[in-house]
Amino acid sequence: MPRDEPGWCALSWVVGVLVAAGFLAMVPLWGPVMVAAWAAIIAQPLYRPLAKRIHQRQGAAAMLTVLLVIIFLAPLLVATLSLSGAAVELGGRLFASKSGAEALKALTAGGGGEAFDLKALKLEQALELARRHGASAMGVAETLFGAATVIVIGVVVFTAAFYTFLVKGPSAYQWFLERSPLARGHSHRLASAFAEVGRGLVVGVGLTALAQGAVATIGYVVTGVPQPLVLGLITVFLSLIPSLGSALVWVPVTGGLALSGRSGAAVAMLVIGCFVSVVDNLIRPMLARYANLRLNGLVLFIAMLGGMTVFGAGGLILGPLFVRLAVEGLTMLKEHRDTQELLKS
Repeated sequence: MPRDEPGWCALSWVVGVLVAAGFLAMVPLWGPVMVAAWAAIIAQPLYRPLAKRIHQRQGAAAMLTVLLVIIFLAPLLVATLSLSGAAVELGGRLFASKSGAEALKALTAGGGGEAFDLKALKLEQALELARRHGASAMGVAETLFGAATVIVIGVVVFTAAFYTFLVKGPSAYQWFLERSPLARGHSHRLASAFAEVGRGLVVGVGLTALAQGAVATIGYVVTGVPQPLVLGLITVFLSLIPSLGSALVWVPVTGGLALSGRSGAAVAMLVIGCFVSVVDNLIRPMLARYANLRLNGLVLFIAMLGGMTVFGAGGLILGPLFVRLAVEGLTMLKEHRDTQELLKS
């Protein structure tokens, strides 16, 4: 049908509405699907040789999916659930501190307070606790159950999508190129930018932050700091901040050790912390050839924070993705304009 016929305009509007409706239907689970697509792209160097060796694509995809669940997903879920309570307790002690010195000491001091003795609890006390806190406890239980349900659904969707992208990823990509309203070259470049962001965030930024958190956790364990895994997890997240990063955790910990009179542990933490700060410079160049995200470090950090402000927790990956796609789009427009000016001259 020629594009100037009236039916073409109507069809375009109908298709646009249907695509938008389909997109909205998938919005609640876009996070697991997007991360699964990135994970499948990253796993391609392992998937292709394995599929060729066993002569079965589905079998290779199943093996990598099981391996991913055992090595990454299961430990991540266990760590998140086990460390959440300790993180809340640590935050409570820090906020309860009346001065900066007390806050530093709280980082290196064990938890306080009396333990809750269930055996000494009388029936009258139990009824009073139920009367005063029953409603809030039910609310917390409902919230935790809802969060657990979302996590379980997300894990199931991620696992299924990862397997599907491994097996049918190339054919799905060709389907997208054939039906994209953009020119094939433009669609390919945007898809390449999408893959670049995934490799850059998961491999480049993610592995570097995990390495810094792992080294810092070793330091917290060696120096006898309470809740070293919680502090290590905080170090992983703060390592995303350019320049300062992990120092926002290990420097206060070192100060807390010094104020507590543990000078030897403070010196050891200072040495390990300095090494933590240079891990980024050691690892990032090795990962740059495979996971080079062409965004300035400050721009990446601002995109993450801005994305979280606008889109919530998912903005941590949506922010950098939109910024990188915008940069690629502007580059394509510039190239097109330069070509038109060259033809006119």
